[in-house]
Parts: sequence; C-alpha cells; structure tokens
Amino acid sequence: MTPPPDLDVLLLDYGAGNLRSAEKALVRAGMTVKVTGTPADLAGAAGIVVPGQGHFRQVMEAFDESGFREPLLSAVASGTPLLGICVGMQMLFEGSEEAPGVSGLGLIPGRVRRFTAQPGHKVPQMGWNSLQPVGDSPLLRGLTGGEGSAGYAYFVHSYYVPAEVPVDAGAVTEYGVPFWSVISRGNIHATQFHPEKSGALGLALLARFRQNVVESDFS
Repeated sequence: MTPPPDLDVLLLDYGAGNLRSAEKALVRAGMTVKVTGTPADLAGAAGIVVPGQGHFRQVMEAFDESGFREPLLSAVASGTPLLGICVGMQMLFEGSEEAPGVSGLGLIPGRVRRFTAQPGHKVPQMGWNSLQPVGDSPLLRGLTGGEGSAGYAYFVHSYYVPAEVPVDAGAVTEYGVPFWSVISRGNIHATQFHPEKSGALGLALLARFRQNVVESDFS
C-alpha cells in the first residue's frame, strides 16, 4: 500500500549534529521530516535518522542525557528503519578508540578505530572518495559511478568502521585501510559521510532510504 502523506521520518535533536542541513536534504529527498528532542516520539515512527558530529564521548553523553538510548533500541528492535550519519554511524557500534570506556549503542558488534597517518593519507581524511558496493544495500541500488563504484562522497573523519565488521551489505572505501562507508544490516543503515555534503550522490542515497527502506514497509 502507499504510505500516508504525513508519514514522519524523525530527525533526532540531542544537541550533536548538523540538523538544519540534514533536515533540508531529507526534505529534498522527498521525506516528511519531524525534528524532535522528545524520546517518546520514537514509538510508531516511520523511520529515524541519527545525526552525529564531534567527539564520540560528547556525542554519546549528549545522546544518553537526552533520554534517547532505550527508546531508540526499542524502536530498532521493533523493526523501525534507522539511518545513522557520520558519528551517528559510529554510535551504532560497541565503542570507539576515540573514547575508551564509553559505550556505544551496541546495535552492531565491533569497535570504531582511528586512522594511522601515513604518506599520502593525512588524518583526518578530508575530501572526495569512492564507494565500492558490497552486496545489495537498499541505499545504493542503481547507483553507478563507473569502474564498479557507486560514486563519490565527501568525507571528513579521523575514525572508521573496520571492513571486517559484520554487516549485510553496504560500500567499502579505501583510505590507507578499507573501511565501511555505507552499511546496511537488517533495518539498520548508516553512512560515514554526510549525504547532505555529497552532492547528487548524497541526495540519491537519501531518496533510496525513503523508497527502498521507509516506504517499503508500507508496500
């Protein structure tokens, strides 16, 4: 069936994220977006977007202090689609080398690591890099950028999700080491880059989150 016209995708406001540009990009991708700082709103949401920007410790502390942890875990367990962006992707894992002892959400096994500076690979990675699809991620279906790539996205980050972390599908990017730049695992999806800063590819990826993930629950 066709999703209702007022189908809300929640963009979580917990004090850590580039909310306004993310909201504009989600709207441009065809979504009805509700920015919320209220954990109770997560119950019954059509989809949830978790932004993240800054130090892992500060982001996780702000998230927990806002009361989002348990409602988010409950929503994901019930099958609600989730999209994490940048540090919002790193939050999905058990923890990060950036903040030893700080617990991530633990939705996916594994820990986030820091890039090691080496010739030709300064830290942080800043700039455009390619996405090499792995498996069938709903976020990447039909995206082609030549030479087997789904296209190029814009990255600014010092920490990464190792390529050996178990996910169903996504995209791997190379920056001294291979890392997951896009992940899909059941109803959990995420990007290391900011789609709203990645031009046409970023907008196309968000549109696929709407079409292939959120709206597919109503088809």
